Amino acid sequence: MDTLEKQLAFIRQAEGLKSVLREAWTSTGRRESTAEHSWRLALLAGLLAPSFAVDPGKTLMMCLVHDLGELYIGDVSAATHPNEADKHAAEERDVQRVLSLLPEEQKDELLALWREYNENLTAEAKLVKALDKAETILQHNQGENPADFDYRFNLDYGKAYFSSDPLLLRLRQLLDEETAAHIREPDECHQESGK
Repeated sequence: MDTLEKQLAFIRQAEGLKSVLREAWTSTGRRESTAEHSWRLALLAGLLAPSFAVDPGKTLMMCLVHDLGELYIGDVSAATHPNEADKHAAEERDVQRVLSLLPEEQKDELLALWREYNENLTAEAKLVKALDKAETILQHNQGENPADFDYRFNLDYGKAYFSSDPLLLRLRQLLDEETAAHIREPDECHQESGK
């Protein structure tokens, strides 16, 4: 197989992320896919990257590969408190599996980028980690969620990733205000019905 054929084989396999469902709902009440989350994360990063000292191309590619480990095992929700080491090992096996379809040099580059994201030591990884949490919270707040949806989960979710930069702190403040409004809504509806 030549390089292009290998790249197409990888892209065909990655299509499976369009069918991996997350514990988030769209504004129409449909469960969101991992591919949809990764796309909007990349869009958010593309908008905000110029405000940070990061490589924009690297940042965008990191957004696009950060959840490749969900291709075969699916999305494991942070709310279920999985064993983080086991989850990471399973995801890395799956990332290596799908990347094995690519030419060796690209496979190595993308695996290094995926590991960089998970190690969270570079400016790009720190930004993508924070924005990954931000996009999830945005979707929780924007989605048409089930009646028993726990908005309080948002208030602590990934909070530490926002502390390194004033713009990220401001982003988190806006997200928390939005979440607080959702938490108040049922109480306000209950008070109005009791009148």
